[in-house]
Amino acid sequence: MTSVGRRALALALGAALVLTACSPGSLGSGGESGKITLTFLVDNNDASTKPADGLARAFAAKNPDITVKVELRPQGGEGDNVVKTRLATGDMTDVFLYNSGSLLQALKPAETLVSLKGEGFLSNIEDTFFPTVSAGDEVFGVPFGNAVGGGVLYNRAVYQRLGLRVPKTWAEFMANNAKIKAAGVAPVIQTYQDTWTSQLFVLADFHNVAAAEPNFAADYTANKTKYATSAAAVKGFQRLQQVHDAGYLNQDFAAAKLEDGLRELATGAGAHYPILTFALGTLIANNPDQVKDIGFFALPGDDAAKNGLTVWTPGGLYVPKKTQGAQLDAAKKFLAFVASPDGCQAQTEAYAPNGPYLVKNCPLPSDLPQAIQDMLPYFGGTGTTTPALEFLSPVKGPALEQITVEVGSGIRPAADGAALYDQDVAKQAKQLGLPGW
Repeated sequence: MTSVGRRALALALGAALVLTACSPGSLGSGGESGKITLTFLVDNNDASTKPADGLARAFAAKNPDITVKVELRPQGGEGDNVVKTRLATGDMTDVFLYNSGSLLQALKPAETLVSLKGEGFLSNIEDTFFPTVSAGDEVFGVPFGNAVGGGVLYNRAVYQRLGLRVPKTWAEFMANNAKIKAAGVAPVIQTYQDTWTSQLFVLADFHNVAAAEPNFAADYTANKTKYATSAAAVKGFQRLQQVHDAGYLNQDFAAAKLEDGLRELATGAGAHYPILTFALGTLIANNPDQVKDIGFFALPGDDAAKNGLTVWTPGGLYVPKKTQGAQLDAAKKFLAFVASPDGCQAQTEAYAPNGPYLVKNCPLPSDLPQAIQDMLPYFGGTGTTTPALEFLSPVKGPALEQITVEVGSGIRPAADGAALYDQDVAKQAKQLGLPGW
């Protein structure tokens, strides 16, 4: 789960550190002569357990000599500690689910995980995923679940009534906002009572930053560039200030929470809500009759030709180095299944997808919400998706959401906010012992 997602999703308390759930047909830890039992650790969220069980059943049906035994761990920090402890003690399962991106690097993958470099099944995976599960030129994981987009949910009914087109540049977006405000609708919804939601104008802008400065992530990690000094990166803070100063926010932006914002969007009280697409699940639950009115587009930048989506990539499945011999062969066979259309189908049948798979040629249900369908074309292009910065760099300061609330509320100018965030980032980078800091 990403740092943004962790603030949005409740953490399960979990009475025990490890619970065991055997998939139908499991043989138990011992197995039978000539058969192999793979152990597979996932967190105890339905979005993990149900697809994991579906994969275990479907894989066993195709490979009757291999049984996959699913084990559960808590979510959040407690679950992180379980993973790190079991890796350190050599007690990890044969395969396990964990974060992709910067959090994976804390596991020291080159020391603790089996490299998958050279495995044929990697050719089935979208290139967007690889930087988030790699260290150097070694690849360590395959994607589990769906990608999430960071951008703008919008009310299609408002757009249709006002004759608006989906914007591909910031100028077009602001022009749409002016027309929406003139029609008596709040152009941009913000929900600063849930402070994490204030970060999207900065975080979802990273595709535009990378398009303008392709080396930004590496330079940022090495302390060679900063938000306040990068002409591309500072624009996220500037745009946050611009929508406030133009009077484009909902009146209750300071007190509203995520569910309030989604309700305002669904009912047409507001037209745009910068947010992660996983929030659609809440909208579907609370406003099912309005789901058809909600669309999605990537946060626009300056160049329409480089328009694209910032992506929060799914977690990965990894194999610890303690998995060897026949167990390792079986584990790689399981990963190959996960990284295939059959693996995607098994997950889809077990748990409704809320975004595209990062495995090629994976079909999705035809009845997906329109906003999810709007995401899919970005994944079909070249250079039209970029992993969020937190998947490419371990540098992310904890105070960003407080700073973006201040900038978005008109309390602090954009330039000051960017400079303050650079100071916040420096503290974390030094704690991590990163070179150049």
